[in-house]
Amino acid sequence: MKRVLIITYYWPPTGGSGVQRWVKFAKYLPVEGWQPVIYTPSNPEQLAVDESLLGEIPSSVEVFKRPIREPYAIYHRLMGKGAAKGSGVNPINSQKKSWKQRLMLWVRSNFFVPDPRAGWVRPSVRFLEEYLREHPVDAVVTTGPPQSVHLIGRGLHRRLGVPWVADFRDPWTRMFFFKDLPLLPWVRRRHFKLEKSVLDEASAVVSVTPFVQADFASMTSTPVHLITNGYDEDDFALPLEPRTDGKFRIVHTGLFASDGNPLELWRALAGLCSESFVFAQRLEIRLAGKVDPEIVDSIVEAGLGAQLKVLGYLPHPESVAELRRADIILLTLRQAPEYVKVYPGKIFECMASGPVVLGIGPEDSAAAQLLQSTGTGRMFDWNADPSEFLRAAIARDGFSGRSIPVAAGSAIATASFSRRALTTRMAELLNSLI
Repeated sequence: MKRVLIITYYWPPTGGSGVQRWVKFAKYLPVEGWQPVIYTPSNPEQLAVDESLLGEIPSSVEVFKRPIREPYAIYHRLMGKGAAKGSGVNPINSQKKSWKQRLMLWVRSNFFVPDPRAGWVRPSVRFLEEYLREHPVDAVVTTGPPQSVHLIGRGLHRRLGVPWVADFRDPWTRMFFFKDLPLLPWVRRRHFKLEKSVLDEASAVVSVTPFVQADFASMTSTPVHLITNGYDEDDFALPLEPRTDGKFRIVHTGLFASDGNPLELWRALAGLCSESFVFAQRLEIRLAGKVDPEIVDSIVEAGLGAQLKVLGYLPHPESVAELRRADIILLTLRQAPEYVKVYPGKIFECMASGPVVLGIGPEDSAAAQLLQSTGTGRMFDWNADPSEFLRAAIARDGFSGRSIPVAAGSAIATASFSRRALTTRMAELLNSLI
């Protein structure tokens, strides 16, 4: 069996679908004739860890870890509990920050390039070069962010000539928050230079959305392949008991950042509650995962505090169950121009769950096109009123709007996004390189 070294920062992963990506590939690659070998930090800084996902990995998968030195411990000591709003989910955004946050962001941006995990690169290259000489592999895959992981792959490729795939779960310099980094001019140029070297030197580049694939392809002559994130059929195989609570559930899972706050949706729901006491009693807004406090505040300010259930972080099987037991799945994008090009990692599980997806974000975004092409939901612009959509979903009598009916998506349309199908495509790419 062929061997592939996978270099990833997240293992065990958080519950996010994007960072689950290589857990699922590792699960199915042995069926395709590839034995995964995982290299990861032993002490990473993560928002959450979902140990339940590790139960899916075949016991034959080798995992070895090395310590990483990161500046986050110093950051947390300096910041204490006085962090400004907007930093709970994504501290690198355009939200208002305290002077301490601004200072630490400046230090983080200009002293740690391309990211705070940069100190892991050289020790890892030295260690892995020695390891690979004794335990050779047929290919190396680096998956970022953090983008510094790709520099490890570049170092190994330069020294050993092993085929190397740079897997970008997100863009680099065209990531939505990159413009918010207070970079010195020479540091900004350094980012672009590093990005170009990774794109040019990799044996192959992988992107997860068509728009980002096109961006990368315009920057390099290296082949850029599209292999999206997806959903695992096994996650949806367990039967669910029928709900008997009589509630109308709107469910959001995963990270819910303040720069993705759907204010018009809260207003629309408040309006429907004022129109119908029965609906006000039935409505339940369920938020599972890490939620910025601004989201909760705005829901309460809209008069929907009694309808709100904040569930906190849930293990992945429970998170999937929340989606499957919803009446409407809420999918919000971030309010940044660059975000029109990306797919939220969880969009595929939302599509596969069955309930209609209500998206909030640009109507010309990649996510909007995906929902429309698969018939699994509809995207509303930030300033659009989704009341008609909501009424139709409540009535269960179809939707007479301009594009998407309120109905479960096509299984045929979503099948190409299954983790098994995507792993087959990844294995075909690896095979082509050797």
